[in-house]
Amino acid sequence: MTGPRRVPHGVRRGRLSRVDDVWDLIIVGGGPAGSAAALRAKQLRPDARVLLLDKADFPRDKACGDGIAAHGRDELALLGVPGLIDDHRPARRLEVVSPGGARVHATVARPNYVVPRMVFDARLVEAARERGVEVRRHNVREMDVRGDRVVLDGATVGRVVVGADGANSVVRRLAGLPPSPPRHTAIAVRGYADVPADDDVQFIAMQRDGWPAYAWSFPVGDGTANVGFGMLLPRLRATGLPGRQVLHGRLAELLPHLPARDLRAHHLPLSPGRPRPGAGRVLLAGDAAGLINPLTGEGIYYALLSGRLAGEAAVTAPGEPLRAYRRGLRGALGRHLRTTDLLSRAAQSPGFIDAAITTAARRREVFDLLVDVGLGAGTVPLPLAYAVTRRWLAGALANAR
Repeated sequence: MTGPRRVPHGVRRGRLSRVDDVWDLIIVGGGPAGSAAALRAKQLRPDARVLLLDKADFPRDKACGDGIAAHGRDELALLGVPGLIDDHRPARRLEVVSPGGARVHATVARPNYVVPRMVFDARLVEAARERGVEVRRHNVREMDVRGDRVVLDGATVGRVVVGADGANSVVRRLAGLPPSPPRHTAIAVRGYADVPADDDVQFIAMQRDGWPAYAWSFPVGDGTANVGFGMLLPRLRATGLPGRQVLHGRLAELLPHLPARDLRAHHLPLSPGRPRPGAGRVLLAGDAAGLINPLTGEGIYYALLSGRLAGEAAVTAPGEPLRAYRRGLRGALGRHLRTTDLLSRAAQSPGFIDAAITTAARRREVFDLLVDVGLGAGTVPLPLAYAVTRRWLAGALANAR
C-alpha cells in the first residue's frame, strides 16, 4: 500500500458532513520537527491556517539525549527564534573514548547546548502559538485522503498533513509507509544524574561488547547531566536477556560514578533505514521519517531541519508538497546522508572508529569534521577518508600478526 489509508465513506459520515473548515496545514506531533514545520509555515505565510496536534499537554518529558548542537541553533535562527535557549550554559568541550580505548578531548569549534526536552519542546510550541498557530491536544487515529484534502478522524480537514509524531508514527502507519527495519533501529535508555555544577564536558564512552554501543553524559549546566546508553536493537536481542537488564546494566558499567534516575527507554530509527518521506499530501519529518544520525544518535538537528522544509513545502507548493519536500531534503541532506550511510557500514568494525578517534586526537581539522558529520550535515573529503582507512588497515594488519 503506497498511499494514506482510505476510510470507507460510510464511516463516521455524520461527523464528516459537518466539516467545512479547511486548514492549510495540519501537523501531528509537537516535538522539534512539528514545531519547526509550524513556525516555518507561518514565517513564510503569516495568513496560513496552521493546526498543531499532539496527544500530550506541554510541558511534557521526552526520552532523548537533550543535546542541541550549534547546527540546531542555526536552524532556530532560520525559524526566527534565535534566542530560544540563550539562558542555558553552553557545553564547549567534547571527550570521546573509542571501543578500543583511543581518546580525544578537545574544545568544539562552536559550543553545543543541553536542554531537557521538557523545556525545549514547550518553548518551541509556545513560539508557534505566539506566531498564530492553533495548538490542540488530540490523539490521531484515522486518516482519509479525498482529492486535495486530508481528513483526520473524520472531523479535521487540511490541504497538507505533516507527520512529526516520532519513531512510532501513527501518521506514517496510516499513510501505508513501513517503519525503519530492526537492523537500522537502535534502542537507548536515558536518565539524569548529579554532576559538579561547573561540568561542561560532553562525554561519550563507546563499548566494544555488542558494538555499536555507547554511553553518554551531557551536562545540562544546573548540576545535573543527561546520561544514557544505546545500542542496535538486533544486538540487544542477541543477548537473550531482558532489555532493561542490558541497558541499565551497561549504563552503570560504563558510568559507575553517575548513578542515574528517571530512566526511560526509546527507539531510534536510524537514517540508513529511512522510509519514503511521505505519500501524496502527507509528509513525514524528524524521527517519523527515520532521520536520526547512525553515527551518534543525534536527531534534534534533523528534526528541526526536516520540519522546516516540510512546513515550507506545505505552504509554498500545496499542489505537490511531497515533490517540493523531497527536493528540499535532497539539497540540504543528500550528500550528508550518503556520507553517514557509508560511514555507518564502515563503523560496524570497532577498529575503524578507533582509527577515526586516534586521527581526530592528532589532527584538529579531523576532530572538527567528525563533529560536523556527527552533529550536523557535514561530509568527509576523500583525502581524509583515505587517511582514516589507511590507519584502520594498518591497525588491523598489526593485530593480525
